[in-house]
Amino acid sequence: MYYYVYILQSKNYPDKFYIGYTTNIKKRIVEHNEGSVTYTSKYKPWKINLVIAFVDKQKALSFEKYLKSHSGRAFSKKHF
Repeated sequence: MYYYVYILQSKNYPDKFYIGYTTNIKKRIVEHNEGSVTYTSKYKPWKINLVIAFVDKQKALSFEKYLKSHSGRAFSKKHF
């Protein structure tokens, strides 16, 4: 099983990004674009900006947490 950390970018609001974690990336993107996720529903549709697959769940969760931190957001803006 793989654990995915992803960054989405709003197509209509290009300055809006969302960072998340899932085990089923295809299903999760559909949920974001259908409006099933309250936080992202107002900025849909979304496109995938980055997906990183991990085999270790804890590493994936730690990386997601890092990307959501102040320094992680700066890192992602610079490198992704």
